[in-house]
Amino acid sequence: MKHMPFLAVLCTLPFIASSLRADTGSAFYGDPPDEHHPWAVHDHNRPQPKKVDPLPYDAAKAKAPADAVVLIGGADADVNKWEADKGAGAPTAWTLKDGVFQCVPKSGYVRTKDKFGDCQLHVEWSAPTPPQGESQGRGNSGIFLQGLIEIQVLDNYNNPTYADGFACSMYGVSPPLANALRPPGEWQSVDITFRRPIYKDGKCVEQGFVTVYCNGVLVQDHTQIEGGTGHKGRSKASPFPDAGPLKLQDHGNPVRYRNIWLQTLPPRTADEKATTLTTLTAEETTAKRKEIAADIRADAAKLEGTTKMLRLLESLAYFQHLEVMKQVDVLGSEFQASIEKVPADKIESKKGEVMQVNNALKYLVKANIIPAENPGLKFTNKVIVDHGWDGKK
Repeated sequence: MKHMPFLAVLCTLPFIASSLRADTGSAFYGDPPDEHHPWAVHDHNRPQPKKVDPLPYDAAKAKAPADAVVLIGGADADVNKWEADKGAGAPTAWTLKDGVFQCVPKSGYVRTKDKFGDCQLHVEWSAPTPPQGESQGRGNSGIFLQGLIEIQVLDNYNNPTYADGFACSMYGVSPPLANALRPPGEWQSVDITFRRPIYKDGKCVEQGFVTVYCNGVLVQDHTQIEGGTGHKGRSKASPFPDAGPLKLQDHGNPVRYRNIWLQTLPPRTADEKATTLTTLTAEETTAKRKEIAADIRADAAKLEGTTKMLRLLESLAYFQHLEVMKQVDVLGSEFQASIEKVPADKIESKKGEVMQVNNALKYLVKANIIPAENPGLKFTNKVIVDHGWDGKK
């Protein structure tokens, strides 16, 4: 049987870059590259932060200055400075004992009762030990500046994940410059300088940024803030409030915190410009995307079958190459023919593969890469429905 082209039509818009590799992210996941962002959100193709040795813990630097606002110190009464992130005044279920503030999984985020603007923040955190899980499932929490910008908390000691979700990343936006973590169970010391973006008459007149040190190592260097951060979605430029609460995330892991204090900052000086940009010019972005696509095509050349097809589809997220489109159509037709030949009593063994391709094609449709009526998606949808894999049988 001769099959129709698997994709039918390719448009000019990109779709997400992702991977089949579970250690650094899921396939077809966050928002795709765009005109000013060469990487997808949570892009597994983005290089991993380099491993560097942390500096020794400095107890003197961890001590709050006299003019600091102490949010977690040595007093158990400090828990009264926090509330559950649901309705004003709701008490938190997190525990505070001997100066250690611990997340109670599934109890929800916590936030400070007071609100803050530009500040210098010190936080220490410790991942559970022995470590359990991998990637985003291991020692996950987050520090949310004004409740809007997340500086990731994650146990990345010998635990890779997508680069923009690494510990001390500006989550979903900017990976850390280095991985300076100590082993799980030890205390990680994080120092953050936060300057919110300032708007006037709907326009940004002063760019926002964060600078972050992890265990004495610079990991965010005046990194540009576009807008609030989030899971899978691209950060969008937007005004920030004059003040907002500090939030800590409950991501289902009993992460511990201590020595949390901040100092409010005076008005910024003229030379405080963002030096690590999260957006590039259209020309810079295009050049980088071509480079990424070439690397992925080289990797795909080592693969075969469906795995190769999905990897080639990733390359089209960055640069639409005519020869790649032709290869995908051939590989897609081969995939369809192979599934049609599987005996009924063996088809269950192909469920994962079919669902993977279906997920990829649905994402391509969502990103306007291929039409909703493309033959490949029609085929995988039919196989899924016929065998009850959609949960409706």
